[in-house]
Amino acid sequence: MDIKVLKTEADYNLALKGLEEIFHAPVDSQEGDEAELLSILIEKYEDEHYPIEAPDPIEAIKFRMEQMGMTKKDLAQVIGYKSRVSEIFSRKRKLTLKMIRNLHEKLKIPYESLI
Repeated sequence: MDIKVLKTEADYNLALKGLEEIFHAPVDSQEGDEAELLSILIEKYEDEHYPIEAPDPIEAIKFRMEQMGMTKKDLAQVIGYKSRVSEIFSRKRKLTLKMIRNLHEKLKIPYESLI
């Protein structure tokens, strides 16, 4: 396979097709090396042309709560008062540094998603 820098959507689609054909190649083989190179090129192209923005902090908290089966009452124990939870969810109050630390430590939400 002819591997080259992906400059166009056509190059990108061709690379995706090529990767699909050799995806399950053994790691220490020529095809395995080609698959690794293609995946790097595809990732670079996607990062440049299809960036994924960081989630909104409130949406990140809601998502994590859903994953953990938490209620607003449970969240109040992490960040303070129940009224604070309502104020934060309605965007009337911003997260404090202490709240961010607690959310990170207790719910394992990445700092990048909270700031």
